[in-house]
Amino acid sequence: MERIRVAVVGCGYWGSKHVRVLRSSQAVEEVVLVDGSAERLAALGGAGVRAFPSLDQALPEVDAVVIATPPSTHVPLGLQAVAAGKHVLVEKPMATTTAAARLLLQAAEESGVVLMVGHTFEYNGAVWKLRSLIDSGELGDLYYIDTARLNLGLYQRDVNVIMDLAPHDISILNYLTGSVPSSVEAWGARHAHRSFEDVAYLRLYYDRLDLAANVHVSWLDPCKVRRLTAVGSRKMAVYNDLATEERIRLHDKGVLSASALSGGVGPALTEPPMSYRYGDITSPFVVYDEPLTVQDSHFLDCVQTGARPRTDGHNGVAVVRALECAQISLEQGRRVACDEVDDRRLAFPEQWDEERSARPREAVS
Repeated sequence: MERIRVAVVGCGYWGSKHVRVLRSSQAVEEVVLVDGSAERLAALGGAGVRAFPSLDQALPEVDAVVIATPPSTHVPLGLQAVAAGKHVLVEKPMATTTAAARLLLQAAEESGVVLMVGHTFEYNGAVWKLRSLIDSGELGDLYYIDTARLNLGLYQRDVNVIMDLAPHDISILNYLTGSVPSSVEAWGARHAHRSFEDVAYLRLYYDRLDLAANVHVSWLDPCKVRRLTAVGSRKMAVYNDLATEERIRLHDKGVLSASALSGGVGPALTEPPMSYRYGDITSPFVVYDEPLTVQDSHFLDCVQTGARPRTDGHNGVAVVRALECAQISLEQGRRVACDEVDDRRLAFPEQWDEERSARPREAVS
């Protein structure tokens, strides 16, 4: 197959990782750098490396584009690339509103180009294993899921902690459940930042599965945490993405009511209300490859073969839809049904033409 020329737009913290991965791929002929900062271009460039300060200059030289800029620029840059007939991998979140995400999705479908969203954890071997444990019934009936994504920073320039960190967890939850939330409620607070919430709690309701999931995200925590706990009727699983070994621990423990143990007959007053079961803690084997490498390789394969990405534009819209509901819930202090955002329109459609020519800024993901 023909090798691909790829432009990485936004060569900051996360964009530089894409540059490293793409340069090591046999499917890539050339990695072109796009960033408004000459300093960043110089740091990643070198002899023979082509670099441009804006996307419009790079588009005639490439076949595909990776967008790793701040979230507010994702859709304008994506639309610009799609209009030029280029395949697009856009980092999370795909957009900051559902209407904008759908605008990009529609443009890609009409142009016949690949549109993929960088939901990196859906290319993580530990998440795949956890999905397998749930699907096989190893955990029993799924009661609830808790996630925590905490650290001291990194504060973003244009979005709050929900838009920055929660896309990871919402993407994981949608993948694990094979579903999308029906409604969302959220609470957040601004402490060190005057404009954006730096700590937040979300509750996602998956009504079709009679399941609720809790998400805690924070830029203001003394400990770095990347943890998911799935509690079932038979077993419980803890996924710790920071663990170098035993990323998943399976706890053979649970609880039964006294009435369940007695066949539905209520317990006597002298009996304890619940019975607790404690068993082994095991760690299933997980085949682990760097998720970003797996993700970018999948994108390149889709570009070459025309295959549909695992995390396609529809996947991206589903995550943005939940994020927008969380934003509304923050503002209005209520639980928000996800179908409420389906008919919302872009407030200022003309802004896209103005922003398409803007130079990409550094992205910290």
